Amino acid sequence: MISRFAFPTPISSGRGALEQLPEALVSLGVKTPLIVTDPGLLATSAMELLRIILPDAPVFSEVRANPLEADVEAGARAFREHGCDGAIGFGGGSALDVAKIVRVAAIRDATWRELDSREPIPGLAPFIAIPTTAGTGSEVGRSSVITFDKTKVVLFHPALLAALVILDPRVTEGLPPKLTAATGADALTHCLESFTSPVFHPLCDGIALEGLRLVMEFLPKAVADGSDLHARGMMQVAAAMGGIAFQKDLGAAHSLSHPLSAHFGVHHGLANALCLPAVMRFNAKWQPGVYRRIAATLELVPEVGSAGADQAVISSVTKLFATIGLAGGLQAHGVPEDALEMLADAAFADSCHLTNPVPLTREDLLQLYRASL
Repeated sequence: MISRFAFPTPISSGRGALEQLPEALVSLGVKTPLIVTDPGLLATSAMELLRIILPDAPVFSEVRANPLEADVEAGARAFREHGCDGAIGFGGGSALDVAKIVRVAAIRDATWRELDSREPIPGLAPFIAIPTTAGTGSEVGRSSVITFDKTKVVLFHPALLAALVILDPRVTEGLPPKLTAATGADALTHCLESFTSPVFHPLCDGIALEGLRLVMEFLPKAVADGSDLHARGMMQVAAAMGGIAFQKDLGAAHSLSHPLSAHFGVHHGLANALCLPAVMRFNAKWQPGVYRRIAATLELVPEVGSAGADQAVISSVTKLFATIGLAGGLQAHGVPEDALEMLADAAFADSCHLTNPVPLTREDLLQLYRASL
């Protein structure tokens, strides 16, 4: 069964939802959409499904795992050369982020780097998001994360929001277990950090808690059996919920993970998984009870105020990461100890830690890197 809902992005979710794409393009007035994806998806069954529906649509596939300014410029050239009037982001968060901003770069030349969220963007083509992973939540976001000179920059504008999100679990079926695990860890971190952020946003709090519950239940199933379309579909929904929730803001794990991706190419979801347990222990030490409502939602303790609630959540998350194969520390994934000082500087410059439930200094972030080695 296919479900439709909006918050505020219109979302079509369920096996077969991809078949609604031609009708959606007609309703949006799009005749020549540019499919924006990454090279790894070109020979997959997911791309075959899309090409059956859109056999003649031009494809731009030069999107890197951590997209660069050059990727956006190349995509904008392809958009103009093919006379495109819409963009379809097909892939993980990187492809979706590039698809969002390519539309701006195609009409604004160099000024696409300097978005002012208060000003409209006349002539912006429609964007449809079709995520093939379940993690980033980029499909429901109003921002695009692009790396400029080894620094990740968030480009934000309300007009970047997708006109439609299609969540069809069939396009995630071929995702390898390790990538399923890493992207799922990203969704988990979004939900957990957005919920514990001190920013007041009760709507996001409710979404984050339910999204976290879905991840804890269905991520191990999706990793263990990639053909379990129900589990994969639930993870798609959980990832979108995480993307909605973190408009409330995130926390220190994201400040730690962003430099790891920019400087060492560590997958963002994996970087979150490697850093999150240390951040959780830090938060619980200085703000006891910070995870007690999460513990209650996950039914880890009999009472909301139980003294062991924080530890129960930390243990549950740590066990989940181990179960799905996200083991080892930073060094096991190519991050040397002598890089930690530089990484701590970059993490402290990242704004996400400003909404961590416990304030951190640059030295705190350095110690969290060390605890994650």
